[in-house]
Amino acid sequence: MKNKIGIGIVLILIIVFSFFAYKWIKHRKEYVITDAVFVEADGMTNVSFKRVSGKVIKVLKDAGDKVKKGEIIAVLDDTDYKTELASVEKKIESLLFKKKSLEKKLERVKEEIDINLSIQKLTKNQLKKKKQSLLAQIKQINAEISQVKKDTERFKRLSEKELVPRHKYEELSTKLKVLEKQKEALEKSVQEIEIGIKKSEKAVELAKVRGKVIQELKDSIASLEKQIEALKEKKRDIENKISYTKLKAPFDGTVAKRFVFVGSVIKSGMPVYSLIPENSIYINVLLEETKLEGVKVGAPVKIKIDAFPDKTYRGVVEKIEPASAAKFALVPRDISAGEFTKVAQRIPVRIRITEGDISILRVGMGGEVEIKREE
Repeated sequence: MKNKIGIGIVLILIIVFSFFAYKWIKHRKEYVITDAVFVEADGMTNVSFKRVSGKVIKVLKDAGDKVKKGEIIAVLDDTDYKTELASVEKKIESLLFKKKSLEKKLERVKEEIDINLSIQKLTKNQLKKKKQSLLAQIKQINAEISQVKKDTERFKRLSEKELVPRHKYEELSTKLKVLEKQKEALEKSVQEIEIGIKKSEKAVELAKVRGKVIQELKDSIASLEKQIEALKEKKRDIENKISYTKLKAPFDGTVAKRFVFVGSVIKSGMPVYSLIPENSIYINVLLEETKLEGVKVGAPVKIKIDAFPDKTYRGVVEKIEPASAAKFALVPRDISAGEFTKVAQRIPVRIRITEGDISILRVGMGGEVEIKREE
């Protein structure tokens, strides 16, 4: 009886073992199982302060924290940049005041020259008219002198012959002398007027020469404008640098690593955070070449992560790389000398996660996958 019971137990154990062995073998045939599994991410980026350096005064995120695009995640001390900005603003203010002063001077010089030119032109025209009037008077006196001379000669001959009283001749002689004196006075006036006209012309030339002062003032103003524009450009650059002291997240994602602390002194370009873009997590499987049979793009995948043994993830095969991982090694294997040991190569297979909490995964985590073979 005892033998029968023992035999029965053995048979039951054999049946149970055979059942589970069958299930295990069947599962192994239907699924590819490997633990060469790593959590990876597309576009993991190191972010840093652009064009600015200094002491970190705020670190607002830590590893694992979520970030939104444009969110401030770290801050540098901007005191030096603000001091430089204030200095540049004062220089701009000083140059603007100087420019305004020169513009007023330019306006005043222009007005003075315009007024002087107008006065000299008016004076010259008046002198010319006066000269014409005097020349007309001289012409008239010349005509009178000519007539009086004739009369004087005639009365002289007649008085010598005692045909007319001598005082008539003397009167004409005196009149002639008066006319000549008047002519002489008019000619002196004409000379004085001509001198006045020349002075007016010289004054006009001088006003034109002063026009060079206008050009010099214009050149000075243009030079100041260039200096002001250069300082304004510098001001805009400093303002940009001040804005750069606030480091902002370039995209929605998760902090993979923080490299600095409050009080750290860093230079431009030094990494502050390493960020992983949102929804960029995937599973990278290094699958042995002997297990590739039946693995196709779109095949369903069951994923287990070592760090979370109680959680199950689902996914699909997204891509099967065309070359083995060894081909991309930094030091490729050299078999040119003929030394060769047969080693199963591993082909990278990319798995897209379709189910499960991706937010808790971290790049570099390991695990195990089961890929459903397809006919």
